[in-house]
Amino acid sequence: MSSIDNIRNFAIIAHIDHGKSTIADRIIHSCGGLTEREMKAQVLDSMDIERERGITIKAQTVKLNYKAKNGKNYILNIIDTPGHVDFSYEVSRSLYACEGSILIVDSTQGVEAQTLANVYQALDTNHEIVPVLNKVDLPASDLDRTKRQIEDVIGIETENAIPCSGKTGQGIDDILEQIISTLPAPKGQSSADLKCLLVDSWYDTYLGVVILVRVIDGKLSKHMKIKMMSTDQEYIVEKVGVFTPKPLDINELKTGEIGFITTGIKVLSETKVGDTICDASKPLKEALPGFKPSKPVVFCGLFPVDSSEFQKLKDGLAKLQLNDASFSFEQETSSALGLGFRCGFLGLLHLEIVTERLEREFDVNLLTTTPGVVYKVHLNNGKIVYLQNPSSLPDPTLIKFIEEPWIKTTIITPDQYLGTIIKMCQDKRGIQKNLSYSGNRAVVNYELPLNEVVFDFNDRLKSMTSGYASFDYEIIEHREGDLVKLGILVNSEPVDALAMMIHKDFAQKTGREVCEKLKNLIPRHNFMIPVQAAIGGKIIARETIKGFKKDVLTKIHGGGATDRKRKLLEKQKKGKARSKQFGRVEIPQEAFIGVLKISKD
Repeated sequence: MSSIDNIRNFAIIAHIDHGKSTIADRIIHSCGGLTEREMKAQVLDSMDIERERGITIKAQTVKLNYKAKNGKNYILNIIDTPGHVDFSYEVSRSLYACEGSILIVDSTQGVEAQTLANVYQALDTNHEIVPVLNKVDLPASDLDRTKRQIEDVIGIETENAIPCSGKTGQGIDDILEQIISTLPAPKGQSSADLKCLLVDSWYDTYLGVVILVRVIDGKLSKHMKIKMMSTDQEYIVEKVGVFTPKPLDINELKTGEIGFITTGIKVLSETKVGDTICDASKPLKEALPGFKPSKPVVFCGLFPVDSSEFQKLKDGLAKLQLNDASFSFEQETSSALGLGFRCGFLGLLHLEIVTERLEREFDVNLLTTTPGVVYKVHLNNGKIVYLQNPSSLPDPTLIKFIEEPWIKTTIITPDQYLGTIIKMCQDKRGIQKNLSYSGNRAVVNYELPLNEVVFDFNDRLKSMTSGYASFDYEIIEHREGDLVKLGILVNSEPVDALAMMIHKDFAQKTGREVCEKLKNLIPRHNFMIPVQAAIGGKIIARETIKGFKKDVLTKIHGGGATDRKRKLLEKQKKGKARSKQFGRVEIPQEAFIGVLKISKD
């Protein structure tokens, strides 16, 4: 086995679709990690949904042996990271386990918003960076323009940038040589006591929880008794291994290496990402700095369309949580939708992925309520309540003020679309912070309320710029806002699943739209149904669904308003009033889906 100087740990970072997973495939193939027959496109994207959407959701890791041109053997540990903003916590923990990064930029598209975000994360972690210009085989590839953009927008030297093609394999050997010469070897003392970083953990049906670790000091061997520093629990290591990319059992992991262990843990919550693992007989005085735990920022209700599938949904959520600790759920009841769960996600893509996996892997038909964010409600008595569900807002007389989360966003766009993007940001209460140019592309920085972005911002941005603009965001703080709860009443009964928190300026317009939509979607009954939007006790919009009208006078012949006619009409009126009093208005599923789509249109 080679010494620590011959190890290189690196992450692959890039914007979505710039070719991270394809280049990882090429590197694995050229180092002989898999034979020609075992290779398939995107080896490291193991989930069906990752392969279909062409995105990486979970960070993956591989250990490869590489014989360099100088004749020495090196060990390369690759971590392939996701590029999407919702999974940036996956990126941050992958970067902590490495000393360097390969930055891949698509030479036909240039620098995009998440390229920037990921590079800044890597620079914050003191990484050496090797720039790689991918897709040079395409006719639209423009190397000089892309190099200029990397220098102008990111500020990294590009004289050693490597042109390559993940598709044809051109330039892959140059990347491997550059990794050896540019990236530093891991630092660490093999004679010191064991110190490990817990990089990731997932649940395996046969092995229980599998823990991915990076050994900082010392060595980690089979049958060793280890201790997790955040929980103070002790375990015995049952299995030690590495991915080549197939799992391979070994006896020990040495300083600077990345591999996996199993210890018989059955619950994922016992393994906190970013935790420090040490030798139970020689505990460390202080833990590694770790990194911020991921906090859900978007909440929405998930309800089964058929209430008999509730248990199936509950089991599905519990199983998904085994492999995704960043996602949280708790049971809730809605008078309109029955039993369901209030779930927290890292962003809208995360929400989409989870709901799609539930429908696909667990065969549950789902209904999702309007996504919302977490508000800080300051009460008059000095207490702060964190509000996820608008229907549980305290009485307005008890509230001093409400704060909402704000984000800092970077949008990169061709300059012909700049005007429409600025208008959309202004409409969404945005505050412009900065505007700069790199060639014919504009880089705009805005501060926006997360509530306005969470719904349809990305879709609208992509459609108004034909897919050319990209955006990335990070949460900065909570700020006071003029927010109100918009309640929807059908037949004077509040429908909790349609309640939403909204800025006062937009309340009237949204209330009117929701009422109009419901008027068309709720079927007529024998009686008249009022559909109202209200803020507190004040009705701000109303539509009326007319009742069916039966002509009770057909059996009476002759003209004139006789007593008989009047009596029949009175009787009908009383019957309608009675059925309105006792009749229940069933709101069909399509009505909920229709209202959710309003805000998107």
